[in-house]
Amino acid sequence: MSTPAPWSETLLTARLVLDDGAVISGVGLGAVGSAVGEVCFNTAITGYQEILTDPSYAGQIITFTFPHIGNVGANSEDSETSNLAARSGVRGCILRAAITEPSNYRAAEHLDGWLKARGIVGIAGVDTRALTARIRDKGMPNGVIAHEPSGTFDVDKLKADAKAWPGLLGLDLVPDVTSGQSYTWDEQRWLWNEGFKRNEHPEFHVVAIDYGLKRNILRCLVSAGCKVTVVPATEKAEDVLARKPDGVFLSNGPGDPAATGIYAVPEIKKLVASGLPTFGICLGHQMLGLALGATTKKMHQGHHGANHPVKDYTTNKVEIVSMNHGFAVDSGSLPKGVVETHVSLFDGSNCGLQLDGRPVFSVQHHPEASPGPQDSHYLFTRFVNMMRDQNGIAAKRER
Repeated sequence: MSTPAPWSETLLTARLVLDDGAVISGVGLGAVGSAVGEVCFNTAITGYQEILTDPSYAGQIITFTFPHIGNVGANSEDSETSNLAARSGVRGCILRAAITEPSNYRAAEHLDGWLKARGIVGIAGVDTRALTARIRDKGMPNGVIAHEPSGTFDVDKLKADAKAWPGLLGLDLVPDVTSGQSYTWDEQRWLWNEGFKRNEHPEFHVVAIDYGLKRNILRCLVSAGCKVTVVPATEKAEDVLARKPDGVFLSNGPGDPAATGIYAVPEIKKLVASGLPTFGICLGHQMLGLALGATTKKMHQGHHGANHPVKDYTTNKVEIVSMNHGFAVDSGSLPKGVVETHVSLFDGSNCGLQLDGRPVFSVQHHPEASPGPQDSHYLFTRFVNMMRDQNGIAAKRER
């Protein structure tokens, strides 16, 4: 992989070094320094700030396949990190083109400055099509991204660092992104000309376990009629139940579900046994699968983007959804009584499950999107309907 022609006469102040020894040169942006992580690609054409602040990307370096990243700047409202005290989990970003001056009425700062403030290392001028093709063929490599204004690098050390990093398999990254204390949330989804309004009359109380929770998930729960109490990933089931919730939500998050599951799965089993309606997304889906007796596996290239087709067997409809995961529940390991409800139409991998006869379900994709289409927003209504049914209240129509 070579540096594209437009950058040939520019001082190359960044390097991306892969664990197979490949060295890619480019122009540095964002924070100065180096970071190691798993290199993946994201195919979304909008929402780069939401992607860069998604805690599920902890430990990863994102290659954006869309060439123009940064054009609309950055602002304080589009962050998806619900734990605002935590730094972004993403290790770095790889761009094709240079960042232009922001051109959007909501822009509050330049993306380059935004990256610097969050310690995110970036590189531009990379042939991202070639890198994406490499990931599709060979899988997600480990790599080091480095930015040094002088353009001088110890490439041998960068190669050694890339090769030595153990990767995401067996790695629990949730402690890096979960909240250290509980808090409540009542902010709804953004509405045109209204912004983020509060829900002052919630119908139900949901406890959300934060494994790396996205803000728009919280907003979708509130918009569906819930008051949400967020608790840390290590919260015991007894303490969750002591809050007397109507339902429990298992959030998205980064890393290997089997590693986080060492302490999370025993508590999820207790919550399922309580009979409370339970809804999981992404990492929460994977760990619910483990709690119900299934296994998880590392994927070849993962799913990262906002254009993934998924079939919902419960409605027989196909939805275009937002995805961000490198692990998946093994469909072949689902035990009796656990039903596969959703499947990826790209590769047939599991994207949803439900416990037969119980108000317990989960999906691998991100129904809250942000960024992405809103095809799956109905799943929050499905969760609320389970709580309504539990309380003997007529269900709302899913839409």
